[in-house]
Amino acid sequence: MKGLTDIPGILVGHASDYDGLTGCTVILCERGAVAGGEIRGFATGTAEWDLLSPQHVTEKIHAVVFAGGSAFGLEAAAGVRRFLAHKGIGVTNVPVPLVVSAILYDLAFAKAGAHPTREMGEAAAAAATDKAVVEGAIGAGTGATVGKVLGMKSAMKSGIGSWTVTLDSGVMVSALAVVNAVGDVIDPSTSKIIAGARNANGEFANSARIVKSGSGQTLVHQNTTLIVVATNAALTKVDANRLAHVAQLGMARTINPVNTTSDGDLVIALSIGTGKASIDALGVAASEAVAESILRAVRLAPTLGGVPGLKK
Repeated sequence: MKGLTDIPGILVGHASDYDGLTGCTVILCERGAVAGGEIRGFATGTAEWDLLSPQHVTEKIHAVVFAGGSAFGLEAAAGVRRFLAHKGIGVTNVPVPLVVSAILYDLAFAKAGAHPTREMGEAAAAAATDKAVVEGAIGAGTGATVGKVLGMKSAMKSGIGSWTVTLDSGVMVSALAVVNAVGDVIDPSTSKIIAGARNANGEFANSARIVKSGSGQTLVHQNTTLIVVATNAALTKVDANRLAHVAQLGMARTINPVNTTSDGDLVIALSIGTGKASIDALGVAASEAVAESILRAVRLAPTLGGVPGLKK
């Protein structure tokens, strides 16, 4: 299993700045992918999101970019557009690559002044491959953390995870998650917290309970979980948006609290292929793939920048 790159036509590349502690991740679909998306968080930063709307005349997109650096990180998408344009990929005769991007806030973790740039985006696109997705504290996950209701001093390291679920028909649904949530990550098989805010004694503080009690810090708009779901089933733009909607359930199963006013949670769904499956079957598989990707994002993240991680 390779994760998101199990889907033929999907390439994934990372660029990481381990001095500045930030980075970006690029998902290329150079032949074009039918795409949809849904936002459920309330602190989202995106560019070209309208391309995902069924009402937009665009039929397909060519790349998705996830980046740290808050709004500064949106610069990375310009490098991806430049990379694709040099390869002759895009719409019209120019050509113009269609790139959707979303950012996470890692400025409280990264070195002052560090953020992904156009050059970093271009480097991530040039590094994109169909090999197994590299997971953990890499790319857009370099500066990702979870469990911040008591501040960064009590947070844990997170990163990127990816997973594939295969239907009996052979149709695949894969997910890639960049987890920078304010809440805790929960293993749905045990209902126990596996990464999140910690008390002074190192035990999990239970972020949901803290939020309900009002005893935590005032949540600031500095968190998000960014998801891409891809399938080799043929979908319309309407169905791609439906898949993004149902895939959000995987986030709800594994992060608590989720979709807060401090999070910019979103899902982008991509369709490349000719396979056939009902949107219900794809939705079940997508929510499972998202949930496992989120778990892997924290389990594969090592200690970095003084923030403890689960990977030894």
